[in-house]
Amino acid sequence: MPELPDVDVYVAALDARVKGATLESVRLKSPFLLRTVTPPLHAVEGKQVTGVRRLGKRVVLALEDDLYLAIHLMIAGRLHWKPRGAKLAGKLALAAFDFSSGTLTLTEAGTKKRASLHVVAGETDLAALSRGGVEPLDVTLDDFSAALTRENRTLKRALTDPAIFSGIGNAYSDEILHAARLSPTQLTRNLDHAEIARLRDAVRGTLTAWRDRLAAEAGGEFPEKVTAFRPGMAVHGRYKEPCPACGAPVQRIVYAENEANYCARCQTGGKVLADRALSRLLGKDWPRTLEELERRP
Repeated sequence: MPELPDVDVYVAALDARVKGATLESVRLKSPFLLRTVTPPLHAVEGKQVTGVRRLGKRVVLALEDDLYLAIHLMIAGRLHWKPRGAKLAGKLALAAFDFSSGTLTLTEAGTKKRASLHVVAGETDLAALSRGGVEPLDVTLDDFSAALTRENRTLKRALTDPAIFSGIGNAYSDEILHAARLSPTQLTRNLDHAEIARLRDAVRGTLTAWRDRLAAEAGGEFPEKVTAFRPGMAVHGRYKEPCPACGAPVQRIVYAENEANYCARCQTGGKVLADRALSRLLGKDWPRTLEELERRP
């Protein structure tokens, strides 16, 4: 799922291409994409784009007359910049937004179509789409601490909850926790002040560094290689590969459709965290430490 760094790069690329342009038409190939009926979709046609911004993990196009288009890409949605009037070709295509400066297309891979489009009028209705999490790049240390400890959650769950932090998902939460040298299963209310400050610094440092890196890689072109698995990541998607900091094999916890990746040596004091399904299956054979894991044949 595109997260804060990816969405910010999308926003910057779009702002450079559509701000001041006219949205001439919106073509929907999949009617299920549109999740609102008031205002109607045709109300945005012929309106000038006044700006582009991020709202959580949504890309928001601001238009004349206080109208907004909010696009949520979910897991497999992607945006593409095409010549004006480009065809909506292929089974992945969901919609095309025709501007006087070019055409933005929305595609979604996979059989589960989760991407969404909302048309709203006014800042109040737009704000209602937010889950209420604080902006991780802007929040003060005190407000960060208050949001983090409002409920006693695991750090992995807290970082990825949009009601706590806006724009952080599965991939960058792994990278943040590795940078902070904290366990994904550590409870938020068990952190001391120094650990909270370290986590906040890791949040800001990781997200900013990746946003800048992705923007540099795009080189002024529209970003087309948006993925949750990137070369240069420390632990995310690198199960069994060596940790770049210490060389120990990266571990994982699998749950539902996601997984948490971490370094046992850097983050958990050498303890291999229990994977619910696999540790239950192996029972006493489940390795508890890196040393036990390395001794296994």
